[in-house]
Amino acid sequence: MAHNHPSGDPKPSQADIEMTRKVKDAARAVGLTLHDHLILSRGGHVSFKTQGLL
Repeated sequence: MAHNHPSGDPKPSQADIEMTRKVKDAARAVGLTLHDHLILSRGGHVSFKTQGLL
């Protein structure tokens, strides 16, 4: 899963973290695995998996 932050700051917001948890739980309920969530921006990128958020 991926999305961008047009502001240039790739840091996940609390809303990003909560939404990712909900998507992960929903995916698991139907037998799917969410492997990562990437946030991309001019200022870099963040991997939820690498950050321990997933």
